[in-house]
Amino acid sequence: MARACRYTPARVRCGCGVAGPRRGDGDRESSMSEGVPPAGAKPVSAATGIVTVVMTLLGWSSVPLFIAHFAEKIDVWTSNGWRYGFSAFLWAPVLVWGWSRGKRDGGLPAGLWRAALVPALVNSLGQVAFAWSYYNVDPTTATFGLRMQIVFVTAGAYLLFPSERAILRTKTSWVGIAMVLMGIMGTILFAPRAPMGAVAGPGGMHALGVLLAIFSGLCFAAYALAVRHFMHGYHPVTAFAAISQYTALALVTLMVVAGRDSGLRALDTSVLSHGQVGVLLVSAVIGIALGHVFYYISIARLGVAVSSGVVQLQPFLVAVGTYLVFGKPLTGAQIAAGTVAVVGAVLLLSVQHRLSRAARRELATHRAKTMEEEGVELVEEVGG
Repeated sequence: MARACRYTPARVRCGCGVAGPRRGDGDRESSMSEGVPPAGAKPVSAATGIVTVVMTLLGWSSVPLFIAHFAEKIDVWTSNGWRYGFSAFLWAPVLVWGWSRGKRDGGLPAGLWRAALVPALVNSLGQVAFAWSYYNVDPTTATFGLRMQIVFVTAGAYLLFPSERAILRTKTSWVGIAMVLMGIMGTILFAPRAPMGAVAGPGGMHALGVLLAIFSGLCFAAYALAVRHFMHGYHPVTAFAAISQYTALALVTLMVVAGRDSGLRALDTSVLSHGQVGVLLVSAVIGIALGHVFYYISIARLGVAVSSGVVQLQPFLVAVGTYLVFGKPLTGAQIAAGTVAVVGAVLLLSVQHRLSRAARRELATHRAKTMEEEGVELVEEVGG
């Protein structure tokens, strides 16, 4: 007897008994938001997400130390322009190679440049505020201010992704948010202060640096959500390569316009030795080129909330680095307040993890039921 095969707009059904959903925008968003692969895709190992998010944490924890080190030698526009410009240069071959292959041979995917525009815009704003904050506040305090990102991410995910809204319907989440806010405020209030308008360096702080750090947290939260919304379906390396070109264009332009000597001061050997220039460029590789790619991968494997949550540990790694490099430890009050903030972040993560596990179980049950129903339909079709 011939095996029946039927196509419908929603599914492809055939005698082999395999059914796969059409890859529409809604399907892609649903798969991403739940942190599970779509039907028919290969299982994704959580170990990959864990490794990449840890690498992200280590790389991004080194960046404040690099920026603070160069703060008294080059201006923020020069620092940003050289770091991001070099990172974009390293990843440009990825796009050239993809373009040379053409669309039919697996080259650059359609719509890549359009999809990268919004993430690049918010990333550029965030990078300016992020680096500028370390010119006005000590690395540890600025990084704690940046932790406001988890609150902004949670609020943004609630507004943009229906599957994330359950997290704010629990009392534990609100307790976690309150702890994050109080902890960050305490860390900022108990930090050593510096005169307004002076480059604070590793030992001081003032209001402008704190505000810039918090604003950068808002921008990076928007960046994470924009990556999830606009860049899903694109390979993380290709996505970052495209975003980095736009971001580098913005930051290099700002360096040429606003930087001292249009950014050429970094090449003055009386300011930076050749070895120091090399360190500046290495910091771009560690914190930008590799860090962002690892972050994209961790978002795809673990989700926005979990990936952002792990990075909440960054201030403590920065604090250790600040003590080892600059000899400036946290005060006891800052350690206590910072611990409150991290515990609050852990509470948010625990709620997210519990809800994600429940969603995965529900999705697995739904898929099994769907496959069973399709098997019955298939038998009826073949028997008829």
